[in-house]
Amino acid sequence: MTKDNLWKEAGVSRATMNRARLVLAKWDARVAECGGLTPGEARKNDEGTKLREQLADKTRECTESYGKLDVAATAIAALHHDNVLPRQELGRGGEVVPLDARHDVRE
Repeated sequence: MTKDNLWKEAGVSRATMNRARLVLAKWDARVAECGGLTPGEARKNDEGTKLREQLADKTRECTESYGKLDVAATAIAALHHDNVLPRQELGRGGEVVPLDARHDVRE
């Protein structure tokens, strides 16, 4: 149970809970005995910490993947450029020979 839902569990309004200073003082004392967090809050805090760590790990993985993707895209662009130049040079000159004509010459 947390302080946020204490008033619901007690079946009173939130304003009534806030006016019950003795109850709130006992609540604060009990929470202080537990190290400042109720067991539920501690569990949620631990879960939050784990989720933040997982998020940080996934963010690092994404950053590394984007770096690898950028390197791969650069390499592909360079290879494409290297392939375009020879093809353009081959296209400038040379003789087009029909396949049937070349086949007849060999026989």
